[in-house]
Amino acid sequence: MKNNFIIPLPKTFNLALCLDCGQAFRWHNDGSKWCGVAYGKYITIEQTETELIFHNCTEEDFNSIWKNYFDLDCDYEKIVSEYDDNYLKQAVKEYNGIRILRQDPWEALCSFIISQNNNIPRIKGIIERLCEEFGDGETRQKTFPSAEKLATLTVEDLAPLRAGFRAKYIIDAAQKVANGEIDFQKIKNEPIEFGREELQKIKGVGAKVAECTLLYGFHKIEAFPIDVWVKRIMAEMYPDGLPECTKGTEGIAQQYLFHWRRMQNK
Repeated sequence: MKNNFIIPLPKTFNLALCLDCGQAFRWHNDGSKWCGVAYGKYITIEQTETELIFHNCTEEDFNSIWKNYFDLDCDYEKIVSEYDDNYLKQAVKEYNGIRILRQDPWEALCSFIISQNNNIPRIKGIIERLCEEFGDGETRQKTFPSAEKLATLTVEDLAPLRAGFRAKYIIDAAQKVANGEIDFQKIKNEPIEFGREELQKIKGVGAKVAECTLLYGFHKIEAFPIDVWVKRIMAEMYPDGLPECTKGTEGIAQQYLFHWRRMQNK
């Protein structure tokens, strides 16, 4: 147990659901453990019936990175208990423990640009190649390359990623972020409408990628990404819009409904 940091298992928390429900793409399951990189740190995490074990993690790293990353200060039990809609109740009952990860905004933006018209295994493959080619550190533990680094590259430089039409959007996003045209701090501080407009100044970023970036990268939990699955959910279950009980936490409700509906189809 040397160098491990252990906390009691938080209420309304499921590690596998958090890391494998379509919101983050750099985590890999290794039996009972999950391995991944976030904010430049590689870590292995394990959930038992009573504990969360952060392997080779200091208390300082936990408090400065992972506590925030998993949104452990937020009372999800209270949030989901207020979902009095039958569909949401069922989704929460079957997949209790999903949380919205607080990801790095640049990584979230770049990842969801890559996600366009793509499936999760291929998204993970492109992102893995992106980090291998341009990230820093050791193999399998490489950092996500910064906007500043990618801004110096060309579309041709990204050919090894096999990202297709998305390559030119990655470069445009990197250049606009690196030169300050897209100001992440301002997006974070301003109301969500500002971020929606700003992010769509990037080539290839439409409403869905902007909403995903705002939800997963800026933790604006009122953001509501709409993809094929969510379109089906809205048409089948909520033709008049989401119920009032989700107001202000639409992004959390969306994540439960998205995962529930997708797993039903399997």
